Order: sequence, then C-alpha cells, then structure tokens
Amino acid sequence: MPPQEPPRRRVPGPGRPRSGGRPKPPARPAPRRPVARPRPAPKAARSLVLGSPRPRLRLVGVGLTLVMLAFVVRLLQVQAVGASTYTAKAEKNRYSSSTLAAERGQITDRGGIALATSVDAHDITADPSMFTAEFSKVPDAPEQAAALLAPILRKDAGDLAKKLRAPKSKYAVLARRQTPQIWNQIKDLKSVFAEKAGAQKLKGGKGVNVLAGVFQEASSKRVYPNGDLAAGILGYVNAEGKGAGGLETQLDEELAGKDGEITYAQSGGRRVPTVGAREVPAVPGSDIELTIDRDIQWAAQDAISEQVRKSGADRGYVIVQDTRTGEVLAMANAPGFDPNDLSQADAAAMGNAALQDAYEPGSTAKVMSMAAVLEENAAAPGTHVVVPNRLHRGDRLFKDDIDHPTWHLTLNGVLAKSSNIGTILATEQLGKTRREANQVLHSYLSKFGLGRPSGLGYPGETSGILARPKDWSTSQQYTIPFGQGLSLNAMQAASVYSTIANGGVRIQPTLVRGTKGPDGRFTPAPAPKKTRVVSEKTARTLATMLESVVDDEEGTGTKARIPGYRVGGKTGTSNRVDPATGRYKGYTASFAGFAPADKPRITVYCAIQNPTRGSYFGGQICGPIYKQVMEFALKTLQVAPTGSKPARLPVSFTPGE
Repeated sequence: MPPQEPPRRRVPGPGRPRSGGRPKPPARPAPRRPVARPRPAPKAARSLVLGSPRPRLRLVGVGLTLVMLAFVVRLLQVQAVGASTYTAKAEKNRYSSSTLAAERGQITDRGGIALATSVDAHDITADPSMFTAEFSKVPDAPEQAAALLAPILRKDAGDLAKKLRAPKSKYAVLARRQTPQIWNQIKDLKSVFAEKAGAQKLKGGKGVNVLAGVFQEASSKRVYPNGDLAAGILGYVNAEGKGAGGLETQLDEELAGKDGEITYAQSGGRRVPTVGAREVPAVPGSDIELTIDRDIQWAAQDAISEQVRKSGADRGYVIVQDTRTGEVLAMANAPGFDPNDLSQADAAAMGNAALQDAYEPGSTAKVMSMAAVLEENAAAPGTHVVVPNRLHRGDRLFKDDIDHPTWHLTLNGVLAKSSNIGTILATEQLGKTRREANQVLHSYLSKFGLGRPSGLGYPGETSGILARPKDWSTSQQYTIPFGQGLSLNAMQAASVYSTIANGGVRIQPTLVRGTKGPDGRFTPAPAPKKTRVVSEKTARTLATMLESVVDDEEGTGTKARIPGYRVGGKTGTSNRVDPATGRYKGYTASFAGFAPADKPRITVYCAIQNPTRGSYFGGQICGPIYKQVMEFALKTLQVAPTGSKPARLPVSFTPGE
C-alpha cells in the first residue's frame, strides 16, 4: 500500500478584512531554533605502556633497609657499646652533687669553756642562667640583682654582677658563711619581689622577679665567744673556713673533719623531691681542749694591755706556766685583735708575738749563767765577787746599769743586784780559757732550750739566735753571759724559769691537753719530753738566790712581792734591736719568776717592748704585772700560802772578813 502523505497545513495568505470587522495585524514570525551541528568524531587515544614496578620497589626497599640499619647500629651503640658513657652523661645532666660541710670542732679551755666554736650559717649562691634576658625578661637582671644584694652582703655590686653574668653556668657563690639574719633579709626581699611579680602577671604584665635565682646552702661560721681573748693563740679562719693562723692552722686537720657529699636529681636547677638522693655523711671535726685557763688568760691579758697603754710601748706579752707539768695556763699579747671581725684588725697584731718575736732577754738570762757556775762548782752563793765600776774586756769597757763605787758582793748579791760586771767575772771561772768558758756556757744555754723551737710546734714560732761559741765575737763573749748578743722568744724565757722551779728538769711546754673525737672519746695529748738540765741541788740553790732579788731590800724586784708567799724572780732591762732599722733603739723590760719559791707551782713571765713613757726598767713596769697576774693565778688554782720564811742569803760582804 502506497505511503500516505501527511496532510498539508494550509497557510493562510494575507488577511483580508472580513466583512464587518477590523483587519488582523500580521502575525510575528516564530524564532528560529538553532540547528545542532554534528560534533566531529574524537580521535582515537594513544595507549600508555607502563614499565615494570619491580626495580622501583627494590630501590625503595634498599633505602628503607639502610635507614633501619642506621637506626639499629645507633641503637646498639647507645644501648650496648657506649651504654655506660651515655648513662654517665645522663646521670651528670640529671643529677647534681653538692658538698656537705663538716662541722668544725670546738677549741675549749682546760675547763671545757668554748674559746672557738661554729654556728649555723648560709652560703649565698645563685643560678646565673636565671639572670639571662631570655629567662628573666629584663636585659639588666644581673645589675639589678647585684644592686639589691650588695648592701646586704657588703660586697661590690660590680663583682656580684660579674658572677651573675655567666649564662653557661648554673652555680655561683656570691658570699660564704653569712649569718641567718643576712639570709632572712634576702629571703624577705625575694618574697616582696615575688608578690609584686604575681600581681603584675594578674594585670597582664611581665611579672619580673630579679632575685628568683638567688638561693642558699647550709654552712657554718666560726665565732669566738670571748672576742679578743686568747686570739693570739687561737688564730682565725679564712673565708673558706680553713685555718689561717694560730692553732686554727696548726690543728686544722683535726678541727676540720671530713666533708660529705649529697647527690640528688634536679630539673631546671631545682631539686626533685620525689627522687631519692645518695648521701655520704660529713664527719665532724674533733674538739681540742687546751691547757689554757680562761680566767687566768683574761687576768694576764687585761694586765699587760693596760701596762702597754700606760707605757706607750710597741707591744707586750705575759706567759703563765704550770711548773710541774709544763702546761701553758695563759699566753697573752697586747695589742691584740678580734678574730670575729678581721676587717678591723691591725695586721701587725694578728700573730702571736709571744712566740714570734725574737729579742735580747737582758738580765733575766743571768739565771742560766749562774746555773752553769753552780753546776760546774765554779762558785757558790756566798763566793765573794769584787765588782768595779768599769771592767775592761776585749775591745770594750763594761758597766752596770748605774754608776757605783766598787761593790763587794756575794755571788748571790751579783744576781740580786743584777750586776753585768759581776756576771762576767763569775762566768770566767767556767774554764781555764775564755774559749773553754764559752763552750761550757753555750752547752747550758742550749740545754735550757735556747736556739731551738720551744716544742709547741706553733706556726711561725722563732727559734731565737744562739750562735756557736766559735762564732762569738769579742764583745759577745762577755755580753752573752748577761743576756745581750743572743735572742729568744717569751715562751723560751718562761721555760727557763719553769726548769729551775721544777728541780732542774725542763718539761717541753704544751698548749693542748687532748682531743675529743666525733665518738665523744677523749684522747690525752702525748706526754711532753723531759730533759735534765741541772741537778736538783743546783735548782734549789738558784730558787733561794732568786728570792733575794724580790725579798732583799737591795734586790731589783721588790715590786713583785706577794704577801704570804715566797717569790723568786729576776728583772731584765736590755737594749732593743729595732726591727725596722736593725740597730739598737729603746729597751726591752722584763720580769720572770715563780711562786711559791719553796714549793714552786706557777711561773709568770712578762716582757714589754720599747716603753716610751715613764720608767723602762723591768723591775718597775713588769714587776707589778708579775705580781698582779701571779696573785690571781695562785688564788684561781687555790695554791696555799707559804708556811716557811725565806733563807735570806747574804748579798754583800765586808772586805777583810
């Protein structure tokens, strides 16, 4: 069947007006629809051929293996090969160690009264890393902190700031051994700044506390409860707490003890309290008990200080010794110093002049010449000695301290009136020749302890000067018998008289009675060395002769008399060698003796150097000191008064009798 055509649409032509109506406007042509153009057919895509992934996987695997191998090698190095090294480094960084200072032992007198002790103190320290600009938030924290601390610590602000400007350090000592009061001032100041810093932070500020890095460590401070009493004996300690003079130096090892150590974990410069600490406790030092009696020491020091002041002298010393044991009961120096405040001390007075000064003893040395004469049977106490006004010997004319007509003295009178000429004449009997006499005299001087240390072992002690007989000059052959041309210290001089008082046996002087260790046990000091110098008979005779010096009206030591007691002693007035020029200038006045003379118990020796006001004779200015100190010592030790009367040997004789 033929296809049917679709019915045609009839398009009307131009409209004509219908009858009776208006013509219609021509219709608008319909918009044309865009004709879709056919898209060009896409070109055929090229095919991408990938390489094999295995090489790259192998490369990545090798790289990872090398990395892992490096980690394994490093791990083995850290945990196996170098484990101890790295552990030590870790411990060093994590743990901090500090010293535990040992408590320094006390020094006490013979009755246990403290002469030197230690009290709690604080070392003021700082962590300089906390004063850096990064930590403190201010560029000049060291300077600000130093300005605050300087007036409290009495240190230079510049020096403090220099210590605080060490950013690589975490520890600096600003001041050692400060009192608790000083630390309390710093602590209060820290609290004030901490409160201000906290308030500023609440307001949004920086809140800076420039003292946050200041700390303290427990320490101890040496104090001397009696001030300048016995300072010449005790000495002092330095800023490090080590002995720097006197017994503090001599006995430093026993007194110091042994420091301990504490190791603790720390973080940021702070101790971690939750981690255990390792501690090696400190071992306290031993206490030292001296032979010194504090009360007698005070009496001696008070007496000599007053006399030195009144006489306008350079210095003076008094020694009190127990004749039976050799123990030194007092050793006083004037002027002295206060070891609690060395900043005010005179450097010239900081030693122990009684042991460190060497000087010519003068007539107090005549007792040794007389001992030699008696022991050698060259003369007896009643032997007649004609003493002219002048005596020509060698290249000199010798005289006594006063001009006088020819004296007719006994040997006892030569000692009582302290005649230089009489002593020369007596000692000439020690040998057939002057050389032989010199050798005999030298042997006795040496046995009495001259020319060698006293035995105390005290630092800086002088041995004095006693030349060999062959080296004695022409004048020395005649001056040495009466105490010029040789030198000694005050302890040596006192020991001579203690030897006579002890029956002719020299006991090495001692200052230490014993030590008490940390365990509380007391260990007595070793027994002192004893040496027979002269016979007991000679010693008793000399003691009787020395009584004439004090008891007889013609004696030179009448001002040393003590009511109720028999006293034996000897005056001394010698030319003094000026240490500045090495020439004779001024005098050394002295007095030495013991009591009771019939049963000796105590020796007292006094010397005053270069008195410039009033008398310079030993009997006049040292005799009263001897009496004052001896009376006090006898009462303190409760020595009973003498029951017998002195023998009163003759001093002179009538020619022709």
